[in-house]
Amino acid sequence: MENAAFDSSGEASKGESLAGRHPNPAAADGLELKRKVGLFSGVALIVGNMIGSGIFISPGGVLQRSGSVGLALVMWAACGLLAILGSLSYAELGTLIPKSGGEYSYLIDGLSPLHPFWGPLPAFLYSWISVLLLRPTTFAVGCLSCASYTVYPILTSLGFCLDADKEDLLIKITAILYIGLITALNCYSVDWTIRVQNVFTIAKLVAIIVLIGCGIYQLSTGGTQYLAQGFEGSTTEFGTLATAFYGGLWAYDGWNNLNFVTEEIKNPYVNLPRAIMIGIPLVTVCYLAVNVAYLTVLSPQALINSDAVAVEVGNYLLGPVAFFIPLAVAMSTFGGVLTGAFATGRLCFATAREGHMVDVLSYVHVESRIPTPALIFTAIIALILVASKKVTSLIDFFTFAVWIFYVLAMIVLLILRKTKPDARRPYRVPLFVPILTIVIGSYLVVAPIVTDPAIEYLYVLGVLFIGVLVYIPFVYYKCSLGFMGPITRLVQLILSVGPTLKPAAD
Repeated sequence: MENAAFDSSGEASKGESLAGRHPNPAAADGLELKRKVGLFSGVALIVGNMIGSGIFISPGGVLQRSGSVGLALVMWAACGLLAILGSLSYAELGTLIPKSGGEYSYLIDGLSPLHPFWGPLPAFLYSWISVLLLRPTTFAVGCLSCASYTVYPILTSLGFCLDADKEDLLIKITAILYIGLITALNCYSVDWTIRVQNVFTIAKLVAIIVLIGCGIYQLSTGGTQYLAQGFEGSTTEFGTLATAFYGGLWAYDGWNNLNFVTEEIKNPYVNLPRAIMIGIPLVTVCYLAVNVAYLTVLSPQALINSDAVAVEVGNYLLGPVAFFIPLAVAMSTFGGVLTGAFATGRLCFATAREGHMVDVLSYVHVESRIPTPALIFTAIIALILVASKKVTSLIDFFTFAVWIFYVLAMIVLLILRKTKPDARRPYRVPLFVPILTIVIGSYLVVAPIVTDPAIEYLYVLGVLFIGVLVYIPFVYYKCSLGFMGPITRLVQLILSVGPTLKPAAD
């Protein structure tokens, strides 16, 4: 059964489609996203999302799996190098395919022409995992972490002592409030979201600078006993090194977030590559310097055992102003979740615009041009996860699955070099960069399965298999959802949103 898509006035638009399918992108009443993100805001979006709570709370996982101080620092540098290699390849993809949605847009544009069925399938499966599980889970976990660093100091300062159940309930309620606040800010204004993001990015960089300053002071007074252990005890196990990589890469997660908002970047052909080349090396230097600073105060074992490394270092060195560190952790986490939600909404929007999610998720507000339905949809899933917390334990295993799609995106870059050799490429990455990234990424995917197989990897395959079962009828055969017509019209009337134009190909 067919249903007409409706414009913001409630009338049938020119782009009729099956319910749940994307309307004609060339419809005369289509809307476009506004370009609000400049170079500074682009750098802040990258840095703000990459630097969350992890580097402040417990970076000991990389050290534990590496086995030595020296190898741990090498792993942090190697993870940064991998993020830089990947982002340089994404800079070419982002300027060649200037669409929001990151990997999804590159997979759909690069692989769809190759085969009508198998071509779009990887893009759909990426969106299936990311939009419905991974990114909302990250959103939920980030808000829970931010809530913890808000609730604990307040309870301590007021002298309250709650039992575990009441404390857990209070943290959940606070996390729900954070989800609502972040979603409301993202839906209200891109300008205000960017301003808040910039402020929180500056705040977390100040905290980083304070910690690095503490490390420099300790080094100047001879605090090198733990760093002097060097590579003593380094692991040489193939699989353990891969899991150490995962620990570091989790802290670097977000290196590709600017590619999710390409359609909102001012002069993306210039600002996208520049922001990437500034932001990710900056984060890499910060991570290395902060880890050195930690090891001037804490022993390797103390670093591994600590759940709040930065707080311990602050208490040891900052005295009466040590309260600044937990405040910085809360601000850093909030800023990271804010930028993550900003990017996730654009991924959901881009997916729906291609017909891989229900049609209404591709609509934007008629005045602000913000993808409000996609942002609210992501928040609803995050709220469910905060209430249940049953899926959060699987996030590491699904992170491994995402690296499959990162590798595929690099392969798409090589394919486009062959299929579109004369296409406009404002930025062109050296060929060895995507090839090296493919090799390293493939190792990260295969090594943990070979050396330490776990049933959780079957869960990943199960979710991908369910995605294929959904893809066949609803995407490939374009089966309609008859009940979506009235829902779409109701959402349009409530949120004042309308269908969008797909950006023109160069």
